[in-house]
Formats: sequence, structure tokens, C-alpha cells
Amino acid sequence: MTRARDNEPDQQGNRPPLLVGIRVVTLATNLPGPAAAAQLCRLGANVTKVEPPGGDPMAVHCPIWYKALASGQTVISLDLKNPDDFRKLGKILEASDLLLTSSRPAALERLSLGWKRIHAKYPRLCQAALVGHAAPNENVPGHDLTYQAAWGLVDPPNLPRTLMADLASAERLMSTGLALLLARKRTGIGEYAQVAIADVARQFAEPLRHGLTIPGGPLGGRTPGYHLYRASDGWIAIAALEPHFWEKVKSELQLEAGDYEELASRFLARTGADWEKWAAEHDLPIVAVR
Repeated sequence: MTRARDNEPDQQGNRPPLLVGIRVVTLATNLPGPAAAAQLCRLGANVTKVEPPGGDPMAVHCPIWYKALASGQTVISLDLKNPDDFRKLGKILEASDLLLTSSRPAALERLSLGWKRIHAKYPRLCQAALVGHAAPNENVPGHDLTYQAAWGLVDPPNLPRTLMADLASAERLMSTGLALLLARKRTGIGEYAQVAIADVARQFAEPLRHGLTIPGGPLGGRTPGYHLYRASDGWIAIAALEPHFWEKVKSELQLEAGDYEELASRFLARTGADWEKWAAEHDLPIVAVR
């Protein structure tokens, strides 16, 4: 890890990036792994992204985002079934601190990249492995849609509006990698940890499981101050949960009943932009729904 003196400010008082000196190699494609690598890169890590000969599918599905995620990284193409390319990867791993993977463990084993072999060759290297499901089901396939659907986060027939399970797992993969590096600083030995996307999705579904966001729950429609309302040209969202916010809403709008029907009548009178401006003037959490 970076020594304390490496993080001392320069004469202008600027500190170097937090992860300066840390070398990361990532074999991960698609979204969660590259998103985690991008975060580590933004924190100052030197990131080498190793792609298969066919490239990263993200480059086809969303080329602009792919370029953004890979920005600042060294991107190389290696065929790991080719002995020469496999040796090139070995040299990169030998000089690295953290390995990110998103392939199923069985696939990594077939490439002679299972953790036991990796650790025997590169004892200081840490590995944060993204898998779909926790052991013993780490080789069961899946994607963001199936992980969200399994925990009630999909509202058929609509598909999810964002890839929540993937992006949440990216953050978990990054923090797990940092934890591994911290542990290595104490012991000098690299360690391995898995991040299961299904488990991350389950944790993000906890508000639903505990009834907070179910229809009619405290944050699912029961609370007038935490709701969606029609404006004259669309919808607005209000999140006046804290008593001081709610009391201010009632006072400024001169509410009597303070129920959903009364608020709906008030908000329908103006545009979403007008309500956003009004909310900013009154320090209230109200925005137009885009």
C-alpha cells in the first residue's frame, strides 16, 4: 500500500490521489467489473484492463459509456488460451496489487486462473471476484434482470429502469478490493474474496422486504409528504419526511387536512419547474420527475 509520506501535500497543499502507487489488473467485462475498475482508477490506481480477443461486449452495446469506464486505463487484448499471451498476463499479475474478475470460477479454473494457482504464483496479489451467486452456487448463470427479479425489484411487464444490481455490485467489488489491500498491508499476504451479485440485490431489496416501500407502506404511498403528485405539465416528487420539512410544507401551502387529496389539488396548479423553483426558495425537497 502507499506509504504515509507519499500522501503528504505538495507545496501548493495538493494531495496526490488516494490510491497512487496501487496497481490493479482487471479481467472483468460487461458492467459491474469495469464500473468498479473505473472507480479505482478515479481514486488514483494504475489500472490495466485485459480484454479477450472479441473485446468487451459493452463496447458494442454502449460504446460511449464503455469509453468513459475505460478512461485513464491501459487496455490490452490477450487470448489467455494462447501460451504467449498467458505469459504476458503473468508478468502483469506479478507487478500488480489487486486482480478483479467477473468470470465464473469454473471458467477461471479452465484458464489456470483459479485462486489457488494465482496465490501460489503471486502470494502478494489480492483478488476480488465478482460472481452471480454465493458458494456453492457461484457457477450458476445470471444477469442484472434475474437478480432483481428474484428479490421482487421488477414490476412486470416493465423492465428495470436502471441496472441497480450491477452498479451496486460494482461499489461492493471496489470496497471489497480496498478491504483486501488493507488486510494485505497488515499481513503482507494477498487474500481472496467473492462478491455475489444476488446477495447485493437481496440487500438492496431490504426496504421492500421490511415493508417500507410496499404499496401503502410508509415510503410506498402512506405518507403524503413522501409521494408523487401531478403538476400541470407532468409529475413532481416530494420527500418531506422530517417533521421540520413537513411542517414547513403545511405552513407554506396553508394546508388544513394535510392529506394526499389536498396536496394533489395544490400541486396541480403549477408546473414542475415552478414547484422546483418554489422548493429551492423555501429549502424543501421537491423536484420535477424527468
